[in-house]
This record gives sequence, structure tokens and C-alpha cells, in this order.
Amino acid sequence: MRSDAIKKGHLKAPNRSLLRACGLNDDDFNKPFIGVANSYIDIIPGHFFLNDYAKIIKDEIKKNGCIPFEFNTIGVDDGIAMGHDGMLYSLPSREIIANSIETVMNAHQLDALICIPNCDKITPGMLMGALRVNVPTIFVSGGPMRAGVNKHGDKISLSSVFEAVGAYEAKKINEDDLKDIECKACPSGGSCSGMFTANSMNTLCEAMGIALEGNGTILALSKEREELLRKAARRICQIALDERFKIKNIITKKSIKNALIVDMAMGGSSNTILHMLAIAYEAGVNLNIKELNEISKNVAHIAKIAPSLNSVYMEDIHKAGGVSAVIAELANKKDHILELDAMDILGQTLQDRIKNSKIKDESIIKKLDNAYSSVGGLAILFGNLAEQGCVIKTAGIMGQRKFKGKAICFNSQEEAIKGIIKGKVKKGQVCVIRYEGPKGGPGMQEMLSPTSLLTGMGLGADVALITDGRFSGATRGLSIGHISPEAAEGGLIALLKDGDEIEIDVDNYSINTNLSNEEITKRKAEFKPLQKEINSRWLKMYQKLVSNASKGAVLDA
Repeated sequence: MRSDAIKKGHLKAPNRSLLRACGLNDDDFNKPFIGVANSYIDIIPGHFFLNDYAKIIKDEIKKNGCIPFEFNTIGVDDGIAMGHDGMLYSLPSREIIANSIETVMNAHQLDALICIPNCDKITPGMLMGALRVNVPTIFVSGGPMRAGVNKHGDKISLSSVFEAVGAYEAKKINEDDLKDIECKACPSGGSCSGMFTANSMNTLCEAMGIALEGNGTILALSKEREELLRKAARRICQIALDERFKIKNIITKKSIKNALIVDMAMGGSSNTILHMLAIAYEAGVNLNIKELNEISKNVAHIAKIAPSLNSVYMEDIHKAGGVSAVIAELANKKDHILELDAMDILGQTLQDRIKNSKIKDESIIKKLDNAYSSVGGLAILFGNLAEQGCVIKTAGIMGQRKFKGKAICFNSQEEAIKGIIKGKVKKGQVCVIRYEGPKGGPGMQEMLSPTSLLTGMGLGADVALITDGRFSGATRGLSIGHISPEAAEGGLIALLKDGDEIEIDVDNYSINTNLSNEEITKRKAEFKPLQKEINSRWLKMYQKLVSNASKGAVLDA
């Protein structure tokens, strides 16, 4: 056992003495030690109940002959941190979470790991940390919340509130309408009910085989979710000492490809691209951002979920057969690109997992011959504005897939929000928000507030938005993020001026500004990057080490 390093032999008497103070006895030193990484925190709706979930897991681990050691990671709620300087800390929190997992697991030489994530950067951060440790690992999230219902009987979610703010600004709804949506959009604990970043990542854990079936779709605070916790706890005890189930044997090039296929089929958050690049990096898997379009071209988009389709939520996907039904339908394609021999945490192949799965409601999960699109719900665009790529959630496009317009430029999200509210962004324009990338922000803020304002004000289908920052999974419209190189690196986005013409062609994966090479050379010679004042020592360290979005915004140590 790996944990023998802290509990076996006469030299470890002091170690055992400290462990006895924690309640262990002689018999316990012969049992596997299992880390229970809990992301419980009171201020995140998907996490305030995870202390109760950790207790269920620990009790089950003890019943199955192992010793659990619970420890915590931090968490940031993107929705609460959004729209102010707090969002600068969201993406950097992913690194703190990864470092926490690595630190506790390696400092105490624990044998296996069970992670309880749910929202935002916590799932990818835990995955990154677990991959560094490389012991048998299972992920079991807190689960999605129920959809809300407004006074008109329509299903709503968090994105509905952001868009309602835009509608209120445009005087399309009154204060009472806004309050009704605010109070009813998030009716219970759980990760926000649509295919936002949290549910996207928890779904991809299932697709990668590192979580049990139902991890991405079984509702939070349900008896079914509690049973999933117990099953995960029992399974981690079964595999705690089995090297076949080290996480790097589960998360491989094949399983990462399967996750990206599911991502494309379900129109996941654009943030998943950023996180999957970082996860691949930690797994030692070579994943080039250019590969993603080749995957997308061969995967039909068969499940459209809020905010892309506001009548469908995670609870509906679960009733319709869940992630396994999506995969099973994709496997029906004669020339599918799924890696069906990839092994999961139960020791079965993906083929085994889906053999009895089928779509239960074809209005929710479409058949291949009735897909929303013959290509996936995410795409990577390239061109002189994004030589290293940028990301768009094609599943959320409301209007044109080919767009030409003149730039209106803002040097921060805050500046853009003020400009949008004042009516500076007009129909047919391209709203450019720069200096919000990993280095420039620093921290790569999410842009849900400006995109929701545009949608709520009725401009969502008639305006494009491009940024070196990123978007919430709740974003929809012709919104293009992760532009690399970013403005702080001297990328072409930094050189744009109001009135410059920009062309976007999603189907041809291109994004360009119609500036001559001579004009670009001239502007580069005159360029001086914007210098933001940063008071935080942590954010200064992050800014010095972080790579751009095309590399997953990992820290280059």
C-alpha cells in the first residue's frame, strides 16, 4: 500500500501516534487510506450540501473496510463573482484546487481518491490535481439543480436572470417581472440546471469513464443521487489498491476523445475546451486545439439543452436516457469515431456501458437522422484575428453563422457593459472586448453579463461579440472567446480600432479582419500593451506563469 509510507515499521511510530490522535487503532493500519476531496462551501448553491454528501461517502467507505480522510478544496461561484473584480479569481482558483489535491494526497501518501466536485472550476481543478497524484480515483458530483418555473409557467434558469437584466434595461419587462425571474430561476441546491460549465464538466467525467453512469444528470438532493454516492464509495474501496484503475489509465487519449465527442453532441460550454486542454496536459496526452474541428465535423449535435434550447434541462436529459443514451445513439452511426474499447472505472469498456442504453424521449435526445446539426455544437475558428485559435459554442448561435461587421472596441468587460447599456453597440456591429485573457485580465473573466445584456436588449441575433476572455456556459449568440494570441501578448485583437471590418464564417472555421498587411505592420510597430494595475500578489504570480487559452491556460512552471 502507498500509505504504508506513513504507517508501517518502527520508524513510523511517530506518524502512527498522530494518526491514533485522529481516532485510528491497530486494525486500521492494515486498511487502505482513501482521500475524500470535498469542495463544500456555503456560498455556492451546488456545494452547500456537500458536507452531508461527504458523510454518506465516508460512512460507506468505513462499512467497506477502508479508512476515509476528508479534506477540502476552495470554490468560486462564477455567477456571484461575475460583473466585478471577483471574476479575476475564478480561473486562477482552478490552480489552487489542483494544488490542494496534489498537496494533501502526496503529503499523506493516501492510497486512493474520491472527489466530490460540482460547479465551475472545481471539477477541472480536481481532475488536474488527481492526474498529478495518479492513484485509483472516482468522481461523484453533487448533481444539477431542478429548472425554475416563472409566473407564466415557463422553465427558466440562471441565464434567464442575466437576460432579464438586459430586457429590463431595454424596458421590455418591469421590475416585478425581473424580481419574479430572480426569485424562481434557481429553486434548489445543485449546479445550475442547463448545459453550463458545471454540468458540462460533470457530464464529461461520465463520458471519460472516471464517474459512474448518471453523474452528470441525476438531480442533486435526490434519493437517486444519494445512491450514486454510495455506489461510488463502494467502488473506490474495491479498486483502492488496484493499479489498473490509476486515473491516468482511465483518462487517456481515447477517453479524452470520447469526452470531446459527447461535448460536441450535447453542445457543452465553450469553457470545456479550455479545461480539456488543461486536463490533457496533466494526463500527458498530446491534444492540439486543431483536432477539435476534425472531431466536430464527424459528430452530430443531437441534444440541445438550455440556454441553447430553453425548454430542455439536465433533468430532462436524465429522463430521456442520460449521457449513455447520447453515446449509444452516436455509436449507431456506421462510421462513428467513438473509442468504444476505452475502459472505465468499473473495468468495463464504453461498449459494455452503453449496450442496454437507448433514447427514451426522441424530442429531448434526437436520433441521428433527425439531429439539430450534422456537426458538433462547438467549433474552433482560425484566421489573422486568432492565429492560435478561438472558440464558439455553435449550439448557441441564434442568427447568422456568417457575419461581417465593423468593430466597436472596449478594453475591459466593465467598459463594454457600460457601453452596451448606453447603446454604443448597434445592430450589425462586432463588439470587441479585449485585455481579458489569462494574462491580460488577468484570469480570463467570463462574459455572461455583456452577452446577456445584448440578448435581453434584442441584439443577440444581430451583433457578434469577440473576446480574448471567455464565456459562461449560459452564453448564447454569435459569441467568440479564447482569442489567441490575446491582446496582452500583442495579438491582432489588441490592434483593432473602431470601424475596422471583421468577417466571421463559422462553417469555414474562419475569423479575420480585413486590414492590409501593411496596415497591420504599421500598427504593430506603434503598439504598446495596456498596463492594468494589479494589487494582488497571487494574480501577479498567475499573470507571470499562465499560458494563453490555446494551451488551456495552464501554468508554465
